[in-house]
Amino acid sequence: MNLLSLEEGKSTEESYAQKMANVRLGLIPEHVAIIMDGNRRWAKLRGFPPVYGHWKGAEVLTEILRFASKLGVKVLTVYAFSTENWSRSPKEIDQLMRLISFYLRKKRKSMIEESVRLETIGDLSRLPDFVREKLRQVKEDTASGSKIRLVLALNYGSRDEIKRAVEKIADDLKSEKIVRNQISEELISSYLDTASLGDPSLFIRTSGEQRLSNFLLWQLSYTEVYLTKVLWPDFKPIDLLDAIFEFQRRERRLGGT
Repeated sequence: MNLLSLEEGKSTEESYAQKMANVRLGLIPEHVAIIMDGNRRWAKLRGFPPVYGHWKGAEVLTEILRFASKLGVKVLTVYAFSTENWSRSPKEIDQLMRLISFYLRKKRKSMIEESVRLETIGDLSRLPDFVREKLRQVKEDTASGSKIRLVLALNYGSRDEIKRAVEKIADDLKSEKIVRNQISEELISSYLDTASLGDPSLFIRTSGEQRLSNFLLWQLSYTEVYLTKVLWPDFKPIDLLDAIFEFQRRERRLGGT
């Protein structure tokens, strides 16, 4: 390593330490949602196949989950596989499914040790059997985790989620489990996949894109949005700190201007 690299590393460490000293632990967002964008772009820039970027991104997720838990974040929801991702090549889809299964198998022990509770949102019925079985096992094994909830959005699309919620409400109206004048924003929220999670306080999207991409459209209504050009495989704890510092600087006005 050359002198410049050493100086840059030292500067990063000092910046990290300074930010950690200044972070207001009483204002840590309880629920953080992330679109982990840029894996394929990161791989392409380095001459690697897309799957390499996804593998790297999975390792970054572990690092960010651990750091978020350390800060006091209670729920971390990440967009792992969208309903639109089925349009990718069969080879890439198969690689992603195997990566999800491998990640769960590899991280199961550390999730238990670190009191991480695994949960999912989305329609899991379309996922391969081996992925659904691994999800079932790890959810069961981590059910007592109380420090942080890791929520994987799998075969998830917000419009699909809302459609499924409307279907359930229609069924319950028909069976008279509920009546029309009970319908409220709170009731609709209770039929969504995220009913037990609460809405995110902070939403982060990496890679410079500026779209919601059909992610938590109902839940993000009053969420603070943080966009960064950093590609997900390059996203570090200090980048999460930057997002949280920006969140803490803002004066939140629910519905106001």
